[in-house]
Amino acid sequence: MVTLAGVALGRVYAGSLLTALVAGAAVGSVLVSVATRRLPSWLVAPVSVLAMVGWTAWCLRLAADTARLPGGFAEVAGDAARNAIPRLLTAMIPVEPTPDTVLLPVVAAWLAGLAGAEVALRAGRVLLGYLPPVLLYVGALYVVGPNAEPAIGPTVALVAVAALGLAASARAPGGDAVDGLAPAVRAGVRLRRGVASAAGTAVVVGLAALVGPAVAALVDTRPADPRRYVEPPQVETLDENPLIRISGWALNPDQQLFQVTTDRPDSSGPADPTTADPAAAGPAAVRIRLAVLSDYDGITWRVGATYRNAGRILPAAAAAPHATVETVRQEITVGELSGRLLPAVPTPREVSGARVAYDPGTGTLIRPDGLAPGLRYTVTSARERPDVNLLATANTPAGDEVARVLHVADGTPEPLRRLAAQLAEENGAPYARAAAIEQWLAEHYRLVADAPSGHAYPNLAFFLFGPVGGGGQRGTSEQFAASFAVLGRLTGLPTRVVVGFAAPGSGPVRAADAYAWPEVLFDGLGWVPFDPLPRPDDEPRPVEADFRPQPEDPPPSEQPEPTLEPTASPPPQAAPTGPADGGGVSTPVLAAGTGGGLVLVVVASLAALAGLRRAQTRNRLYRGDPRHRIAGAWRELTDALRLAGQPVAVDLSATEVAEQARHALAAALVPAAGRTTGRPPPRPDAAGAGGAGTAGQDAIAGRDAIAGRDGIAVRDGTAGRDGIAGRDGIAGRDGIAGRDGTAAVAGPGAGDVTVTAGRDGTGGEPALAAYRAVDEVARLVNQVGFAPGGVTDAQADTAADAATVYTGALRAARSRWRRILWSVHPGPLRWPR
Repeated sequence: MVTLAGVALGRVYAGSLLTALVAGAAVGSVLVSVATRRLPSWLVAPVSVLAMVGWTAWCLRLAADTARLPGGFAEVAGDAARNAIPRLLTAMIPVEPTPDTVLLPVVAAWLAGLAGAEVALRAGRVLLGYLPPVLLYVGALYVVGPNAEPAIGPTVALVAVAALGLAASARAPGGDAVDGLAPAVRAGVRLRRGVASAAGTAVVVGLAALVGPAVAALVDTRPADPRRYVEPPQVETLDENPLIRISGWALNPDQQLFQVTTDRPDSSGPADPTTADPAAAGPAAVRIRLAVLSDYDGITWRVGATYRNAGRILPAAAAAPHATVETVRQEITVGELSGRLLPAVPTPREVSGARVAYDPGTGTLIRPDGLAPGLRYTVTSARERPDVNLLATANTPAGDEVARVLHVADGTPEPLRRLAAQLAEENGAPYARAAAIEQWLAEHYRLVADAPSGHAYPNLAFFLFGPVGGGGQRGTSEQFAASFAVLGRLTGLPTRVVVGFAAPGSGPVRAADAYAWPEVLFDGLGWVPFDPLPRPDDEPRPVEADFRPQPEDPPPSEQPEPTLEPTASPPPQAAPTGPADGGGVSTPVLAAGTGGGLVLVVVASLAALAGLRRAQTRNRLYRGDPRHRIAGAWRELTDALRLAGQPVAVDLSATEVAEQARHALAAALVPAAGRTTGRPPPRPDAAGAGGAGTAGQDAIAGRDAIAGRDGIAVRDGTAGRDGIAGRDGIAGRDGIAGRDGTAAVAGPGAGDVTVTAGRDGTGGEPALAAYRAVDEVARLVNQVGFAPGGVTDAQADTAADAATVYTGALRAARSRWRRILWSVHPGPLRWPR
C-alpha cells in the first residue's frame, strides 16, 4: 500500500526513479519491523530510524548524481532538508527527481511503513494498521492535484491489496466459542451478535446513502492544487524591469558581465536575416536573451513571468511549424552581472551546474539564490529560425491567448495614436506594418548612449516628437524597442520587448553588448525579432517631414448645415388648488426628521472615513516587512502632497519628489505664520515689486502660496534658485532656520520676510524636522529600490516616524477647517498606486 502511494505521486515526476525509491522505503520499513518483532517495542523505532537515515542518504546521493547537481553531499543534503516542502510544491511539472523533491516522499513512506507494520504485526490490529499508508496515499493524491489524470488504477489496486490483507490475516475457524454454553446463555449471546450485526449494517448503509452522492459528485470536480498556496520563486525588483538597466550599461561599456563559450554543431550556415542582433552579421554571432517583458501599463514594461523550480531537463515546447531548430550549447561564467536572471540563448532545454527556476511561457531562467561572480553553468538551447519567405503573407494570432501581448494601456498620447494610424493605413499586412514601424524608427531617430532612461508614455512621446535641440528624437535601444512595441500594439500586432546581449560566439560579454529589441508573434512562425535601430552612418530624417499633422477643421462650406428642430411646447400649468388635507405628518416635523437623519448619515460617514484613514496609515507604517513599511511611508508622504494640492508626477524620481515636498511645506508655512501671529505676512519692499526678479502683489504667501499668479516672480518664477530662498528653497540650510522659531525668507530683489513660529508648529524646530524627514524617506525609498536586501526594521521605523513628522507639519500649517477635512478626505483610500 505504501508503494502504491509512491505510484500515485510518481505520476507528476519525470521517470520512475521516485517510485523506485518510495518502494525501497516501503519494503525496508516493513522488513525492519518484521525482523525486530522479538525485540522490545521501545527499541524498534530507533533501529528503524537509523535504517531510514541510511536509505535516505543513499537516495539523496543517487538523485544528486542523476540530476548532476554541483556541490558536496553535506551541502546538497542540507539544502534539501531546508527547502524540501517549498520546492516540491513550486517545482515545474514533470518534477525532476532531485534531492529536495525526493526527500519528503521517501521519509514519509518509511514512517508510514513503520507505523503500519508495528500496529498490524505487534498489536494485531490489521485494519487500524492500514491508516498510515491510506493517509500517505491521500496525501499523494492531494499533492498531485489536477496535474495528472485520475489515479483509478492505483486506487483500485489499493482497495484490492487491503482486502487481500484482511483475508490473509483472518484466523482459521476453530468452532464457535458459545457452543459449550448453556442454551439460555447461548441464545442471549447470539441475539446480541445479531443485533450488533444489524446495527452495524444499518450504519454502513446509512453512511453510504448520505456520503455516496457527495463522493460521486466529486468525481467530475477539478481537485484543488496546493501549489496555489505557495509563492513560487520571485525575481528581484531590479529584474522585474531590466529594461531600465540599458542606459546604465551604455554608460559603462567596458564592464564585463559574463564570459561565454558557444558550441554550435550547425554553425556554418548563413546568419538569420530576421535577427535583431546588430552583431549577428556573421555566422559566429549569437543573440543571448536575459529577460522577456510582456506586460506594459503605460509606465513600465515588466517581466510578469511565473517561475517554477526546475531540474536539469526543462520541459520541451513544440517548435513553430515553419521554423528550423538549431541546437546551441553554451558554457557561461558570471562576472559582474547581478540579479537573478540567467542569460541563455532562446529557448533553453537543459541546464547543468546551477539550480534554476523556469518560466515556460517566456522561456527564461532565473537562479533563485541570485547570481554570484564565478558561477559557471552549461545550458543547451533549441534556437528557432523562422522561414523568412513566409513572413510577407503570415497572419498574427488573436483571441484571449494573446490578449496579454495585445493590451494597450490607457492614457496613450494622441500623437502616438496618429502615428500608428498613419503607418497602419499605408500597410495592410501584419508583416508590412511591422516592417514600416521598424523602418520609421530606423530612419528618423538617433541612437545615443547618454540618453536618460525611461519608457513611460511621456518618455516615448518626447522621444518620438520632442524637439531635436531639446533632447528629443534620440535615445538608447530602450526607447527604440519600447516605441516599436507600443506602436505595434496600436496597429493590432502582438508584441513584446526582449532584453539581452549581442555577443560573439565565444569570449567576454560586456555592458556595451547589452541592448533591447522588439518581437512580433506570427502564426506558424513564432516570435520574430525586429531591429528598429538606425545604421551607424545614417543621418536621421526630420520627423516633421513625414509625420502628417492632425487635420484642420473643414472650411465653412464643407461643414453640414444645422438642422432646425421644432421647439417643444411648454407644458400646461396646473391650476392653483387649495390647501392639502390636514391628515398625515406636518411639514415642519418631516423637515426636521429628514434634516436630522441627513446629519447623522454625514457624521457617521465622516467617522467611518476617519477610521479607515487611520487604519490605512497603521497598515502602511507598522505592518509588513521593512520594504513594505518604507514604501507605505512614501505613499503617506505622496498622499499628503496630493491632499495639499501638490500632486506628484509619475515620472519624478524620489529626490525630485522630496524637493517638491520641501517647496510644498514652504508654501504652507508662510501663510500659516501669518495666522499664528494674528497678522498677515510682512510685505517685501514696495520699491522692489513688479517685473522679473521681484515679489508680486501678495509677496511670498499670496493666494497661490509661493509661485503662481500672486507669488514671487524672479528668474524661474520663484525667489532664490529653486524656491523661496536658500539652497533648498527655504531660508537656512535645511528649512526654517533658528531655534527661536523665526526664519528669514529672502530672494534676490524680493525683500526680507520673517516667519514666526506659532503654537501649531509652523516654523522653528518642527519645520526643520519635517524638512529633514522628507530627505530621510527619499533616501530609504531609493535604498529599497536599488538595495532591498539591506533594509532593517530600524530603518522602517525611521521612515514611519519621518513620514508622520512631515505629514503632521504639512497638515498643521493649514487652516482649521482644512485640517478637519484632511482627516476625512476619501482620496487616499481610492487613489491608484
